Amino acid sequence: MTERNRKMETTVVCYKVKADRAEENRDYIRKVFAQLDEDKPKGLRYVSFNLDDGLSFVHIAVVETADGKNPLPDKPAFREFVSGIEDRCEEPPVATKAVIVGSYRLFWQRELEA
Repeated sequence: MTERNRKMETTVVCYKVKADRAEENRDYIRKVFAQLDEDKPKGLRYVSFNLDDGLSFVHIAVVETADGKNPLPDKPAFREFVSGIEDRCEEPPVATKAVIVGSYRLFWQRELEA
């Protein structure tokens, strides 16, 4: 295992929101990404998926910071997003640590196409 792989921590979070709260949840997520785009925290790779049912969400965070600390909880937009998550959910968030076995351009900067 390389030094890079040992310092990388991946967390996958899955949950399902109530039908009348789905758009609100998507709005919170958009605000988180807007703040990340503005702040550009180093050592964080983050993606959110809204599954085909429109109610289920999957978030994947890969943290590779020097101190191992995830910068997401320090972001006001993220704190706002998680503050009411339990009320929005039909099935509460379940966070699981994961190990990336393989990835094709998902968590690394997209290569410029010729």
